[in-house]
Amino acid sequence: MAENEDLTTDSNVSIRCRYCGQRNQLKVDAGEPRCGRCRLPLSDASHKKFANLSKEQYIHPDDRRALAALRAIPGIDSALKKLLAVTGESAIRVIFTASAVKVTPHQCPDLYAKLQIACSTLGVDMPELFVQQNPIVNAFTGGVERPVIVLYSQLLERLTDEEVLAVVAHEVGHIHSEHVLYLTAARLIEFLAKTAVLASPLTFIVKELLTMSMRAALLAWARRAELSCDRAALLVTQDANVIGRTMMKLSGGTFASRVDYDQFLAQARDFQKNYDEKALDRFWADVITSGLSHPFPVWRVSEILEWVESGDYKQLMIAPETAAA
Repeated sequence: MAENEDLTTDSNVSIRCRYCGQRNQLKVDAGEPRCGRCRLPLSDASHKKFANLSKEQYIHPDDRRALAALRAIPGIDSALKKLLAVTGESAIRVIFTASAVKVTPHQCPDLYAKLQIACSTLGVDMPELFVQQNPIVNAFTGGVERPVIVLYSQLLERLTDEEVLAVVAHEVGHIHSEHVLYLTAARLIEFLAKTAVLASPLTFIVKELLTMSMRAALLAWARRAELSCDRAALLVTQDANVIGRTMMKLSGGTFASRVDYDQFLAQARDFQKNYDEKALDRFWADVITSGLSHPFPVWRVSEILEWVESGDYKQLMIAPETAAA
């Protein structure tokens, strides 16, 4: 704290970024101070890193149940490994190496720093990170032996640096939660369904290796896995409002700048209340989301609020296996 006590009297001060550790020289009254490396806000608060975080400490109950149901299907693991051996890993490498920008310490260094922050906080080896031109605000993780994370350009243009960190951390959460094998297969199935490439050999391979029940169970699990990774994002950002504002932008797009955030949170609470208490609301929510790759953004906010207000998030943050950076 001593090095920060003179923030209002010295013309220049030095402060270390609580996220990435970079030391920054600042000028008083120069606006909101941000790290020159990761571009995240500077403050003298601490940022916790997890020394031995287990996925079981934060995994969402719906994720756990859906994954158990998926793994109970005979032959599912061997079928998925065969599928991805001939499609997933090699296709992902070719597509993104050829069509996207690879993030490195010298190419988009602030994004690379954010990836390092997420990985060091959760205890995950660094995957490759790509940025791809796409008008959709989205990101995804794929691969098997060597996972890759892809951020769409529109996402980077719409979100703040803190919100981008939340998205990167969410994707790193998929790796930490050991979702990648199943998630890659689920995204491949979704891709084939959306592009309607009926004559594609990939479609034939998927149908040959995966039964209809396998495909349905896989997609049902993939939606619930997102809830666990929202929790992982919160463990990295350590600010529930960052997650909430990210979901507000996913809901309202550019119009989100005119949305009252507190009212948006109230909407999320109302949604959860109606889902819990009204059978018809629950029926329609479940039916509609069965055709989506992700749960509703408002629903995801309500789940994060519930996790924070239950005290489970706080207990995890103060557990002995965490240490201040």
